[in-house]
Amino acid sequence: MAFELPPLPYAYDALAPYISSETLHLHHDKHHQTYVTNLNNLTKDTPLANASLEEVIKASAGDASKVGIFNNAAQVWNHTFFWQCLKKDGGKMPAALEQRIVADFGSVEKFKEELTQAALTQFGSGWAWLYLDGGKLKVGKTGNADTPLAHGQKPLFTIDVWEHAYYVDFQNRRADFVKAVIDNLANWDFAAEQLAA
Repeated sequence: MAFELPPLPYAYDALAPYISSETLHLHHDKHHQTYVTNLNNLTKDTPLANASLEEVIKASAGDASKVGIFNNAAQVWNHTFFWQCLKKDGGKMPAALEQRIVADFGSVEKFKEELTQAALTQFGSGWAWLYLDGGKLKVGKTGNADTPLAHGQKPLFTIDVWEHAYYVDFQNRRADFVKAVIDNLANWDFAAEQLAA
C-alpha cells in the first residue's frame, strides 16, 4: 500500500490573507507531495512499504542507513499534522486547553512567548512544537524533519518554519508569519483534541 498525499482539510483560499492560495498550492501540492513520492520510492519493496507513517518514523529514527526514509516519512507526517493545526478564524483557545497551559506555563501569554521564541530561534529549517512529555506540556523546536514522535513525545500543535511555509506571503519575515499563525490561524481545538486523545 503506497503512502498518499492527504487533501487539505480546507479550501486553498481558506487561510487568506495570512496564508495565500498560492502558498498552499506550492506547499501542499509540490513540497508535501514530493516527500510522499520520495517516501514511496525509498520504501518500495521493503517491509516499511506496508507500515504506518508512525511506524516508519520510529523504525528509521536515529538509523544512519535510513536517514532518507526518516526525513521523508517525518516530513509527510509533520505536514499532515501542520495542516490540521491551522483553520480560518483560528486563535481562540478552548477552556480545557487554556487551563492546562496556565497550569504548565503560568499563563497563555507566557506559553505564546515560548512558542514564538522556539519558532524564531530555530536556525534554518524546522518546526516549533507544543507537545506532551511525561505528562507535562512543553514547547520545543526541531530541525529539518525531526519530530517529537521520534523522541517518545506526543505532538499537540506545530508551526512549520521552513521558508517554503511563508516566503511567498511574508518573504523573510518569519516573525510576522509566526504571529499570524498564533493570533489568527491556530487551531487550538485540534491541539485540545490531541491532548484529550
